[in-house]
Amino acid sequence: MDSNNLSVLQALDSARTQWYHVKAIVIAGMGFFTDAYDLFCISTVSKLLGRLYFSDHVTDTPGKLPVNINNAVIGVALVGTLLGQLVFGWLGDKLGRKKVYGITLILMVICAIGSGLSFGYSPKAVIYTLCFFRFWLGFGIGGDYPLSATIMSEYANKRTRGAFIAAVFAMQGMGIIFAGLVSMIVSHFFLVANTAPSFETNHVLSVQPNADYAWRIVLMLGALPALLTYYWRIKMPETGRYTAVIEGNAKQAAADMGRVLNIEIQMEQEKLAKFKSNNEYTLLSRKFFERHGLHLIGTTTTWFLLDVAFYSQNLTQKDIFPIMGLTQKAAKVNALEEMFEISRAMFVIAMFGTFPGYWFTVAFIEKLGRFKIQLMGFFMMSVFMFVIGIKYDYLANKEHRWLFGALYGLTFFFANFGPNSTTFVLPAELFPTRLRSTCHAISAASGKAGAMVSAFGIQRYTLDGSRTKVKTAMLILAVTNMLGFFFTFLVTETKGRSLEEISGEDGSKDKEEAEMTRKRDGEEEES
Repeated sequence: MDSNNLSVLQALDSARTQWYHVKAIVIAGMGFFTDAYDLFCISTVSKLLGRLYFSDHVTDTPGKLPVNINNAVIGVALVGTLLGQLVFGWLGDKLGRKKVYGITLILMVICAIGSGLSFGYSPKAVIYTLCFFRFWLGFGIGGDYPLSATIMSEYANKRTRGAFIAAVFAMQGMGIIFAGLVSMIVSHFFLVANTAPSFETNHVLSVQPNADYAWRIVLMLGALPALLTYYWRIKMPETGRYTAVIEGNAKQAAADMGRVLNIEIQMEQEKLAKFKSNNEYTLLSRKFFERHGLHLIGTTTTWFLLDVAFYSQNLTQKDIFPIMGLTQKAAKVNALEEMFEISRAMFVIAMFGTFPGYWFTVAFIEKLGRFKIQLMGFFMMSVFMFVIGIKYDYLANKEHRWLFGALYGLTFFFANFGPNSTTFVLPAELFPTRLRSTCHAISAASGKAGAMVSAFGIQRYTLDGSRTKVKTAMLILAVTNMLGFFFTFLVTETKGRSLEEISGEDGSKDKEEAEMTRKRDGEEEES
């Protein structure tokens, strides 16, 4: 169907992989690196916050964040992310991908620094300030989801588009690894530099005055990668698809894409006018519902169900680590040592369970396709979580902790070599250009709603580390993943096709609908 496409779109689809593709992956990917670091580093310092601000210094008892405060600290960024996705996703279609792309980074930089500078006259005041900045940090992070996915899909050629979008998302794995690694380094530095009495005599944080700097440094370092890529982000040209299809400027689109592809592209202004007139339906129109309604239901439900499970895994790691033998009980270590052990455990799980799955998706997404990878991932996650839930009492014993660790790590592997990657890729390909960013935002926001269910539901339920509760949670998550498996059948395979063929913008769906109408009218006349 490519013959119906504009020359600039055909050029993008058939372009050989070159430097500008790599550059786009790095620029968009560093945004996702920052997103993951900022969202998940809070898990490495939340227990430290409890020891710092809620310890009983009279009885020398290590403290922990109250349930409601813990939920707020963990979950407020997710609320901000959901709202940011919807706002910036809509703006990406209305104002342009590039115009709002730099704003998200500025917001992330300011709020990452602000999170580390959270001060107050009381412990609660510090937490309130932290939650304020974490909310707006999440708001900026939210904008990165639809914009990065849309920009990468519209820059890529059709042969490697899925791998390129997945590579951008794979930087999330690097961000999680660095969240653990940086927290390890910072906590170790303060442990070595600490001149206060050892924890054997007194393990309350009052003897570690420099520990208050540790969590602040970890949070503020999230601003660094965003700062490093800001210049390159604002220098990126607007995508050719947005310039041509939405702005209607064939000349500018041909010039911009011709420059980055190093080829000559025809303007085709007259053909563009007809192309646009066939694709001006809105999100709430009957035409959108008939063509993409089931697709949108499929992308929103699968991302919601995936994030219930995925964020439950990540946010409750610190409670499962002791069972796996990766961390000790709070009473046996001081606050900085507890932070170091949690960070080390998070790093190990991410390095050997989470990270490889992302890159398996990059390697195989154009061979197996998005649909098969998503089905496989949901199914395998469900199997492993079901086994952990059923055999939890057996696996939680110290002598079986390595088996527990292997099963737990495999759930992460198949989350990322599965729906955690494909739910990001598919909404960037299934929908028409004028609604692509908005539809991706709606799908991603649905995912963050699932993450909030995790943070305020599963996280709260398992906060005391009870074996019975963790076992029940694993069984619930197994069922959640199986539901994701079945809802995957609402989406379609997008491998190897142009974005316009997938969405019907090239006129293929209009021809199919006209042919179906002609046949139906003919059958009615015969009857």
